[in-house]
Amino acid sequence: MQDVAVHHEKLEKLLSNINKVMIGKEEEITLSLVALLAQGHVLLEDVPGVGKTMLVRTLAKSLDCDFRRIQFTPDLLPADVTGVSIYNPKEMEFEFRAGPILGNVVLADEINRTSPKTQSALLEAMEENNVTVDGHTIPLKKPFFVMATQNPIEYEGTYPLPEAQLDRFILKMRLGYPSAEQEMQMLERTSKEHPIETISPVMNQEELLAIQEEVKDVYLDQNVQWYIIKLVTSTRDHESIYLGVSPRASIALMQAAKAYAYLHGRDYVLPDDVKYLAPFVLAHRVILNAEAKYGGLTSERVIDHIVKNTQVPIRKEFHT
Repeated sequence: MQDVAVHHEKLEKLLSNINKVMIGKEEEITLSLVALLAQGHVLLEDVPGVGKTMLVRTLAKSLDCDFRRIQFTPDLLPADVTGVSIYNPKEMEFEFRAGPILGNVVLADEINRTSPKTQSALLEAMEENNVTVDGHTIPLKKPFFVMATQNPIEYEGTYPLPEAQLDRFILKMRLGYPSAEQEMQMLERTSKEHPIETISPVMNQEELLAIQEEVKDVYLDQNVQWYIIKLVTSTRDHESIYLGVSPRASIALMQAAKAYAYLHGRDYVLPDDVKYLAPFVLAHRVILNAEAKYGGLTSERVIDHIVKNTQVPIRKEFHT
């Protein structure tokens, strides 16, 4: 229990550290940590310039992790992501040159500006925690966390992410524009130097790995499990949805709920945790039918409708 208390203190420092750089983005920072603690990955979608890249850089620096950045462009090749074997004439053998995916915290910047072929290079890494190069399987470092950014699909020069790629992200979120007051604070804080230059690591890799293991032990009552199943299965027969979420979504929602509960100092999951996280975990995994799209519906609105119309399990306590 003493280790758990120390780890919660570390997480508070981590949140405080990131808030020094990201002004007015407490919810988005919390969701990023939820994904990190659940050993998942995040998709950030928003217009350029709202701080997507800065959030990832700040997180990596606060964790003292090996930070790698992949700037996706139309001419990027899969080997530029995973790495390549190059012949060394002196040693008379091939040497593997690791690509940027072999880091701890990886920023996949503007992922939808490259071709689907290169996008797919991330699939194995994000799901299996390894990459295959020239027939050899290479394990990735631990911890391993991908935060991908993408511009809205209506922007020129973007490629839509395939459904299989979207399913690998435990949650998707947006940052949005800051308020006038928050933007004023940004001007004041960056007038002399950027806040990211002043922060230092508050957690090491071993501590993060230990916390990720503790998250797995968070208790999930059977009633809450059934609540997750009801939400997920509702997407498969909803009148506005052409393709519902896969079983991977059930696991993702469970893992995210455990991480969210842990982050809030609890060793058990509440139905409200699941209810809050459902839109972030499920919306990007569904495909709406043509009638819903032409009617102006969005996947977020449909998931909200499902959440509001799914009965929450009624019980005072959900922990032993």
